[in-house]
Formats: sequence, C-alpha cells, structure tokens
Amino acid sequence: MKDTAAHPHYRPSKISCACGTIIDTFSTKGDFAVEICSKCHPFFTGQQRMMDTAGRIDRFKKKYAPKA
Repeated sequence: MKDTAAHPHYRPSKISCACGTIIDTFSTKGDFAVEICSKCHPFFTGQQRMMDTAGRIDRFKKKYAPKA
C-alpha cells in the first residue's frame, strides 16, 4: 500500500540571519535566510529608540480632544 501522507515532511532546517546567526530548528520549508532575528533586532537588543514620542502624544490629544 502506498503511503499518502496528508501532512508535509517536517525536517531539520537552518535559519540564517543577515547578522551571521544560524538557528537550528525544524521546518517544512527546509533551510532559508532572514534579514533580521532576535539577536540583532533593536527590540530584543535593548537599543530601540523612541522617535518624537511627545509630539505624537500631543497630536493624539489635540485630534481626540472634546470639542468645546
């Protein structure tokens, strides 16, 4: 009897980041590359910058302030 699996083959794969990090995992896609990962993304590295936060808040308050 022929094996007709309904699910794709789940195999070991390597994810390569542009920063040089290689992550060993499992995937149905095989090996592939990404541009950014948790090792180099600013959110995870703690080097995230908030740009013009005060200006954004002021614009929001002005836009949604009760009309007098």
